[in-house]
Amino acid sequence: MTELWRLGASEAVVRLRRRELSPLELVDAAAARIEAVEPKVNALPIRFLDVARDEARRFPREQRDHPGWLAGLPMAVKDYNDVAGQLTTNGSPIYADNRAVADDRTIATLRGNGAIPLAKSNVPEFAGSHTFNPLWGITRNPWNLGRTAGGSSGGAAAALAAGEVWLANGSCLGGSLRIPASFCGVVGLRPSPGLVPRGDGLPAFDSLWVDGPMARSVPDLALMLDAMAEPSPHDPLSRPGPADGFQAALRRARPPRRIGFSSNLGLRRIDPEVAALSRAAALRFTDMGTAVEETAPDFAGAIDSFQVLRALLFADVRGDLLPRERARISPDIVWNIEKGQQLGAAEIIRAQRDRHALFHRVARFFDDHDLLACPTVAVAPFPVEQRFPTEIAGETLTTYIDWMFLTFVITLTGCPAISLPCGLTEEGLPVGLQLVGRPQGDAGLLGAALLLEQALGFSGRVPLIV
Repeated sequence: MTELWRLGASEAVVRLRRRELSPLELVDAAAARIEAVEPKVNALPIRFLDVARDEARRFPREQRDHPGWLAGLPMAVKDYNDVAGQLTTNGSPIYADNRAVADDRTIATLRGNGAIPLAKSNVPEFAGSHTFNPLWGITRNPWNLGRTAGGSSGGAAAALAAGEVWLANGSCLGGSLRIPASFCGVVGLRPSPGLVPRGDGLPAFDSLWVDGPMARSVPDLALMLDAMAEPSPHDPLSRPGPADGFQAALRRARPPRRIGFSSNLGLRRIDPEVAALSRAAALRFTDMGTAVEETAPDFAGAIDSFQVLRALLFADVRGDLLPRERARISPDIVWNIEKGQQLGAAEIIRAQRDRHALFHRVARFFDDHDLLACPTVAVAPFPVEQRFPTEIAGETLTTYIDWMFLTFVITLTGCPAISLPCGLTEEGLPVGLQLVGRPQGDAGLLGAALLLEQALGFSGRVPLIV
């Protein structure tokens, strides 16, 4: 029992399906591990273990012919998602007592496919890529407790790396699935918009914010994606995945023929050590017969376009809070909302046009390349006392999201993207390689990521003994 936290999610589900393990045994194993490491990492501040135990006891011991059937596997839910009867605080004192009436669409899909939620993972207040907030405090990186776990799915990534749970969901706007995965040495996928149905609290036609899976390995990630990816008539962007699922697609994985690599996508400076580790990892594809070229699409205008469209989304989703709650909202979020409210039509039109032009340049790039590779983050995990990096390799940054540019410009393209751990800095901090697939190419992207994961051999380093 004490070692069940070390199991991979795929192995745990196989044993659940065979009835070699029970859901209750895994809930109890997670509870013991949470008790041991939570005082150090603070990844899962909202816990409902007794509710999970009750659900595990009642869980039907049935087999379902579904590739994503989780058979009673416990999981962590991001505190931006609703779980029936539990707190959804968004890391904000405004919602400190907010209890969800029902599961949102993402969690209802997972629960319908055999997941048992047992805790909520910590998040920044409303958004951001360093997980701290006035309600629950700072989430610390299990690799180094003095460093950030990233965000906004920082609690999810830290809980996975520390062995508290086997799977965790996340969401992504500017990099919130990929950045914490990179910082914590786990795997995070930003799926194509529409693949995972979203809750009703987000603008229906928005394609910037997506929900997706986080795991300790690519096979575990594919398992969770199979449990999440179901078409929904409540999502106008919804579309089906492969008929036989993403795990089956992994079994068909073939090395890419040709990929492009760029250390900075031609945009800004990045940490030289991060660049070197990422380049070395991408070059491992050459051992598989892949041509690796120093090239990338033209991302001109992408930084400004994302800043405008992100601000517009913030004004849409959170703008109504400002008149009555300004004093209880983080200054960074206030700035982002007000930026959106003050946008002019010309700025919005230009941002949209730049995004459209970027998509077509990227699509043409994938006519001749199977993947685009670059670092996930321009820096290694930074100290928890720092709200955000203010400079990288001598270049001064001006906003709280400038340092996230390598992920947020990829968000604009709508392409699926995964962060795969690829090495450690001299200080022993994880670095992730971002692999970007062609539009709607989630299955092929996962297959290539699996082959590189096997070549790098990093996935065996988590979960960590904290």
